[in-house]
Amino acid sequence: MKVASIAVALALFTTTSAFAPNGALPAVRIAQPTNALNEVVIVGRAPATSSRDSSLSLFGSRWRKARKFNAPAKAGGADITEKEVRALFELWNSALATGDSRIVASRYTKSPVLLPTVSDQPRTDFASVQDYFDAFLLKKPLGKILDGKINIGDGWASDSGIYEFTMGATGDVVKARYTYNYVKEDGIWKIQHHHSSVMPEEIAMGKPITKSEVRSLFSLWNNALATEDPKQVAARYAKNGVLLPTVSDTPRTDFASIEDYFVNFLKLKPQGEILESHVTIGMNTASDVGLYEFTLGASGKKVAGRYSFVYVYEDGEWKINHHHSSIMPEGIVTAEPITEKEVRGLFNLWNDALATKDPKQVANRYSKAGVLLPTVSDVPRTDYPGIVDYF
Repeated sequence: MKVASIAVALALFTTTSAFAPNGALPAVRIAQPTNALNEVVIVGRAPATSSRDSSLSLFGSRWRKARKFNAPAKAGGADITEKEVRALFELWNSALATGDSRIVASRYTKSPVLLPTVSDQPRTDFASVQDYFDAFLLKKPLGKILDGKINIGDGWASDSGIYEFTMGATGDVVKARYTYNYVKEDGIWKIQHHHSSVMPEEIAMGKPITKSEVRSLFSLWNNALATEDPKQVAARYAKNGVLLPTVSDTPRTDFASIEDYFVNFLKLKPQGEILESHVTIGMNTASDVGLYEFTLGASGKKVAGRYSFVYVYEDGEWKINHHHSSIMPEGIVTAEPITEKEVRGLFNLWNDALATKDPKQVANRYSKAGVLLPTVSDVPRTDYPGIVDYF
């Protein structure tokens, strides 16, 4: 009984640890027999419930299948079936689902070669493989093999074909070609070589998209606004995207400057609606131009504007390459109508700002070139800091 219990305990611990990424596992020690049946008790910390630890069970429901891939390599002959080779993809796919780049990288050998879909840089060690998946996992990908061919040799296996990913972050579906070469390392089947590439006909002939799908790209951008996270909004723009924003004179030409613009704009809690749209489609590019209107949740105000979105197909997603937004010009040339009652209401806005006892909120009621001749100061206040200082 004692020997059997020790064997079972060690087998369970060894099998679980086989899928761990590089790093320490929870400490476990085997105590002396402590109960009436003279059985050995395992003493140690309970497994954590973090995404890393929960994924290591491989991830749970596949434990029995995983035992095969943790077994010591046999001497000579094929020691894996086609069904089991295909199951190795599911192990990798389940690792993607954890959202943990370390767990994904642990599916590769110690000296891997990854030629990824959306990076020109070969990844040849744990750190560089993990680095690639740090970015890729933000898209929340879930893969599915559509067509594949498996070959099995002495201590190796390959699986190549076509797979498809659904990006949970955007809903996009992306098809690509794949090659996996597997070998046994330390008794575990791992990925030695992984080559993934976009479908070549989509490059030569262009990624197909319909007019309704082009218009729906605005919804992705609008949904990003609703998160009130400027990073999520900036992520909708291409690597070389250009933003000519509505309420800033500065063109924004990189991620940092686009994010900076939305830090302030999102404080207005904007939600947009397209009023009029004109779509044009080219090869791996599309444009949507027209009129939109924003409801500003912070104030309830509605603001109409003109827009131009130019989209490009980049890294398997449609992104905003150019975005030009401007206020309606007739509102500039002709006076904005206002009633006497509304004029009197402007005083109430200023008075309400006084009630906050926040000098910045009061100063915000003044225009960029505002002039204040205050009651109890001889100094004219002609800029924002001067007005803040007075109040």
